[in-house]
Amino acid sequence: MTLLAAAQPPAGGAALGEVFGATAAVGLVTALLLGVAVAHRTRRTTLVARFADDLGRRTGRPGWVALPTLLTTVALLTALFGMLWDISLHIGRGRDEGPLANPAHYFILVGLFLVFTAGMAAVVLPLDEDPGPAAVRITRTWKAPVGGLLVAASGFYALLGFPLDDVWHRLFGQDVTLWGPTHLMLITGAGLSLIGLLVLDQEGRAARPELVGTAGRRLHWLLSSFSLGGMLIGQSVFQAEFDFGVPQFRLVLQPMMIAGAAALALVTARLLLGRGAALAAATFFVVVRGVISLVVGPLLGEPTPSLPLYLGSALLIEALALTPLLRTPLAFGAVAGLLVGSVGSAIEAGWSYVAMPLPWTPDVWAEGLAMAVPVGVGAGLCGALLSLGLQGRLPRPSVARPVVVASLLVLAAAATNGLLATVPEDRTATVTLSPVTESADTPNPDPQSPDGAGTVDAEVVLSEDVDGPAWVQITAWQGGGLVVDRLERTGVGTYRSTEPLPVTGLWKTLLRVHDGRELTATPIYLPADEAISAPEVPAVTSTRPFTQEIEILQRERDLDVPGWTFAAASLFVLACSIALVLAIGVGVGRLSRRLVAAGDRPTTTGTTPPRTADVRA
Repeated sequence: MTLLAAAQPPAGGAALGEVFGATAAVGLVTALLLGVAVAHRTRRTTLVARFADDLGRRTGRPGWVALPTLLTTVALLTALFGMLWDISLHIGRGRDEGPLANPAHYFILVGLFLVFTAGMAAVVLPLDEDPGPAAVRITRTWKAPVGGLLVAASGFYALLGFPLDDVWHRLFGQDVTLWGPTHLMLITGAGLSLIGLLVLDQEGRAARPELVGTAGRRLHWLLSSFSLGGMLIGQSVFQAEFDFGVPQFRLVLQPMMIAGAAALALVTARLLLGRGAALAAATFFVVVRGVISLVVGPLLGEPTPSLPLYLGSALLIEALALTPLLRTPLAFGAVAGLLVGSVGSAIEAGWSYVAMPLPWTPDVWAEGLAMAVPVGVGAGLCGALLSLGLQGRLPRPSVARPVVVASLLVLAAAATNGLLATVPEDRTATVTLSPVTESADTPNPDPQSPDGAGTVDAEVVLSEDVDGPAWVQITAWQGGGLVVDRLERTGVGTYRSTEPLPVTGLWKTLLRVHDGRELTATPIYLPADEAISAPEVPAVTSTRPFTQEIEILQRERDLDVPGWTFAAASLFVLACSIALVLAIGVGVGRLSRRLVAAGDRPTTTGTTPPRTADVRA
């Protein structure tokens, strides 16, 4: 309540009262769920078991698969809505008055807690049966499906991002970017839980094949296609700053991320599930992301995100599957990734001119393809390995491990290259502002592009011209909406705005230029901010130097913290992420080996068996 009554939203961590309150609430819910779990394991109640088994009979799966699948689906849709709404709120309104004052945080917290709960439900539910050939022994009489453990680990990892995020803000201030390390934990954990869910589903099919009739196979195909569409959704959240038009990083990263997401999820879908699965996964993505974008934007009145298409890549993969390459999954994955990174990127480039706030200009093409193609190939190979692992046909470690390691190194190298940006020295911009006169006869229908008092038109003269830049734009955000105005070029180094720009209240308005590796900005108007002792930058006609974008876009961040502190904290988050990825790799490998040993591979419709030389004996 103290925070809600404050004149300025806090620029550091949450108030201790909110921390204690949230911890107590989560602890109470955890205790209640733990009580239910103990009652089930000691057979004092059969309510949960009966509900799970009934759901399993309807879906052709054991109850310990059916109930966690339902919980995970609801959880991820809830968390996705919360994440996109939260991102939109921060873009449109700035930092929170406190973590409990942001309604989107409740959806994220509940969604991620349900992911963890779903994984633990899969661990707790099996009583009188062996939950699949890859089950992990917990006690002498209790075995847990490895997929359930992976889902629970992913949910726990994501939940860990909440307290660490508060610690992060206390150390470094508010880093208002989606790509803050603790923010990435939330997204990564939610997305990787879907791989655990796929493992869990395959364990259930191997443990209880008699439950899978014709209807069960059709439902499995549909639900698994949707799960892989969910994988696309999870990976697309990393791209959200580009979707809204306020990326704080170079544009070459967007083609790379789209190619990697498409190759990984869609190659897995086609090889695991067969004809039409890649297209079904991409369609699921478009429908779900499209609906949530409409809810966040027009319905709730916040900035509306665009979304990548993925349908072109899906069609390319479906067409490639008509060739003999389908019989050699690793080669299929590599060629599919090559097509997605090149032709698929060209299709997404056309879509960017139709639907994206920042289209892919020729400035990004050479470097963008040099990053998107190898990342697409690596992701396609990993998608092929994932599909083979789920079918009990994983290649021998001497093949699989180098492929995964090389793919991760390629991704790391491409991402590092994309993060490299320079600021030109001694470059300035002269911005001439003229007031916009409000017209009562032509009211502005778009609340995100305010007209009238407090808005201006801008004429921009750069001290040095830029040749074919990725963008020259003016962004106004965090004042109650979002304006991304791609400036109209009027001459050599001269530009003008195309819509009214707000320069009053809490708006933060800045000129941004991205040319090659150069990524720089200069303020046009910034409000005074008492919480960080920042003075106002007035909206006046002036000549101002360009500087690092982070100094303006992440104005609340404390840049005076010792560099080793930031590096150590980032490395800790990286270590946690690597541990989770390794755990998932070990889980998929365990499932594949145990399916081979048991001679109990689930029936799939994806690929014909590969040559003997390509699989582990």
